Amino acid sequence: MYRVWNFLTNYSLLLIFGALIALGWANTNPDSYHHFVEFVIWDHAPIGHLHDGHRTLTLHYLINDIGMALFFAIAAKEVWEAIILKDGSLRGKKAATPLFATAGGMFGPIAVYLGLAMIMGSDTYDAVANGWAIPTATDIAFSYLVGRIVFGAGHPAVRFLLLLAIADDAAGLIILAVFYPSGDLAPEWLLASFGAAAAVYILFNWFPRYLDRGNQLRPNSTWVRKNLSFLPYLIAACVSWYGFMRSGLHPALGLLPIVPAIPHADRAFGIFNEAEQHLHDLLNTIEHALKHPVEIILFFFGLANAGVEFSAMGDATWLVLAGLIIGKPIGILLFGWIGAVPMRLGIPEGMRIIDLFVIGCIAAIGFTVSLFVASVAFEAGPTQDAAKMGALFSFAAAVISIVAGKLTKVQKKEL
Repeated sequence: MYRVWNFLTNYSLLLIFGALIALGWANTNPDSYHHFVEFVIWDHAPIGHLHDGHRTLTLHYLINDIGMALFFAIAAKEVWEAIILKDGSLRGKKAATPLFATAGGMFGPIAVYLGLAMIMGSDTYDAVANGWAIPTATDIAFSYLVGRIVFGAGHPAVRFLLLLAIADDAAGLIILAVFYPSGDLAPEWLLASFGAAAAVYILFNWFPRYLDRGNQLRPNSTWVRKNLSFLPYLIAACVSWYGFMRSGLHPALGLLPIVPAIPHADRAFGIFNEAEQHLHDLLNTIEHALKHPVEIILFFFGLANAGVEFSAMGDATWLVLAGLIIGKPIGILLFGWIGAVPMRLGIPEGMRIIDLFVIGCIAAIGFTVSLFVASVAFEAGPTQDAAKMGALFSFAAAVISIVAGKLTKVQKKEL
């Protein structure tokens, strides 16, 4: 249990504290809570929410639209390495069944969410339809934690779950970009974002390596790394974020084009693997430097987004919960079985088909990303609050997962 507690404190504890404080605050003094969240830092700012024809930088915007860009950049780093590296976890046949299961873990919740909304009537459907993506999310950190508790750290199902969660993150980033713009679209501003990424890659990554070709001492690449370090990428990141903000896409995704431009190692040990700390390429160095700031950002994210009054529970609460707790396990089991058996892609040695159902129960913990999607899917108000409550209640999936593991006779395997 020490290793599990150590993992929890490293990746999730501040987020939990922020959410619990927000829940207590919002249910004891809601007026002061909402005044805190919407506190105006800078009126008539060059960035922020549009308000009466000008931009206003609020605390909520600072956290959700600027701070969370660092969180999504780290998520994108893991996805990028999983796809691009030769030994990446999302390359080759080993990723085929997890990718099928990921598709089921998205289509299943969408079908349950929208299907039940239609049954509840056209008024309910119209009110909640835009939240269809909320139950597709999987909180990678909490799912990994519960996966280790249910299966044991050495069980192949934990690695399968991690592959599924990383692929789910990738799909979630695409959904946020395509279906949840933050304003009127002005795609020409994306030229600034992708132009900054291309420029910083060519000038400070590709060109020094080109000059060093055939020279094992790599003097030009070494000079750039020692003297400039991450500074060119920081400037490019600011330009890219601003381009996303002006383009109408959600600015929290604004750093994604820069991640592939940063020099990276030729191998990866995988997210949450302690061996990752021994990689000193620039991309991993930046991730290590961001670890503690992102933990603080997640604390404030929980504080700014989880403050929902219990009286806010409504149709969206139960639809989000049903999508996660019913749709996820069924979708992952069905699509995972299709990939493993009829399509003969197989599953990792030591796993059973029924383990896919337990993995689906664990993946139903939406929390962080579900909260984020709820905050962009709906305008502030009763429907958004009800949907957020469903995301918070998805923690119940942890208990369901433990029970499912017992009922299906999961044999825990420790390292």
